[in-house]
Amino acid sequence: MTIPMIPSDAATATVTEAPAAVPAPRAGADDRASGPSWDDLVAKVREAGLYPTEEQAERVTRAVLAALGEHVVGDERVDLAQALPEEAGRIVAAQVPAHQPPAAAEFVNELSRRLPNATHATARWDTTSVLGVLPGLIGDDLTRRVLAQLPPGYALLFGQAELPRAA
Repeated sequence: MTIPMIPSDAATATVTEAPAAVPAPRAGADDRASGPSWDDLVAKVREAGLYPTEEQAERVTRAVLAALGEHVVGDERVDLAQALPEEAGRIVAAQVPAHQPPAAAEFVNELSRRLPNATHATARWDTTSVLGVLPGLIGDDLTRRVLAQLPPGYALLFGQAELPRAA
């Protein structure tokens, strides 16, 4: 076997070829490094809900995401968990899915029973404070897919227009 010799001037020559293209990162867990963190999510919820403390915003965020995690299933559940900051994704994914998602008003009522000293009005505020920031984090396509799984009325909780569904 003969090894070709490289001329000495070639060893110091500059490469003029374009470098090989680096493939774009795959969508999924790798996106979390460049996306918002758990602290960013809680800060957005705190701002949206005008909560006086970070602890209150975090408690509400955890409760609403846990409740949502019970009602989103299939690919949308996986995609939602992957699109959210890691801690939020774990909260969603850790829930046991219910057989049938409740109507939006019952979802809020369920949340009022989970949060200490909550009324229907404060639970609705909490719900919209958390779900209202999600479309900005997860994107319009995934928001539409999640809403398609849920009964009418949830779009308003996400801060979206409620469009009539095709029959």
